[in-house]
Amino acid sequence: MNRLSLPPLSAQELKRTVDWAIASRRSVRAFLPTAVAREEVEAILDIARFSASGVNMQPWRVHVVTGAVKERLSMAIAAIDNDPQLNGDMQDPYEYYPREWVAPYVDRRRKVGWDLYGLLGIAKGDKQRMHQQHGRNYRFFDAPVGLLFTLDRVLEQGSLLDYGMFLQSVMVAARGRGLHTCPQAAFLKYHKVISEVLGIPAGQMLVCGMSLGYADPASIENTLVTAREPVSAFTIFHHNNKETCP
Repeated sequence: MNRLSLPPLSAQELKRTVDWAIASRRSVRAFLPTAVAREEVEAILDIARFSASGVNMQPWRVHVVTGAVKERLSMAIAAIDNDPQLNGDMQDPYEYYPREWVAPYVDRRRKVGWDLYGLLGIAKGDKQRMHQQHGRNYRFFDAPVGLLFTLDRVLEQGSLLDYGMFLQSVMVAARGRGLHTCPQAAFLKYHKVISEVLGIPAGQMLVCGMSLGYADPASIENTLVTAREPVSAFTIFHHNNKETCP
């Protein structure tokens, strides 16, 4: 792709298309078994590689799992996830979530959790069904393609910022092709298992996983749409030495 070429759409069509791809991206938790061609996955990554990164370091490393390898990985994780003793020894490679949850973040976390469980009919305190639902992460929610993203351990926090832009590009490029995704921090706990199954070198750290495929329109969990704060809630405009809201 020529990065200096003119846009293929009119200004209005281009704006609507890009806005749609970003706004329609959401975490899908039930996928159809419909296969996604390797060429399609490569095309998504081929676009995402143009994401911004500090001094063009391009810190991303991607492991794509499908078929028997994906199944073997899911089974290896499930064997530990379903064993309380083994599961207790697992630790994340880095702190993704805050050590202390405070408002408004804890409120948003609770809402999305209970909204999802409410759709699925999982009652508060039903630990068995909660565990089963959480365990679906490790089957990539039945998506045909799983993505595991790693980062060289010598890199610092700035590369995680770069990685976030890359992940967003992957998800937006997927939407442009009619596909959906679910980025998953749930895989972090099992980074050692993932590294062993996939032969990932010790010098690479797991950043997150992601499910990729076609959303199952009949699944109730895919009706979940999370609320987002308006621009006025998180933005301050500074002009003429005065702070103004939108």
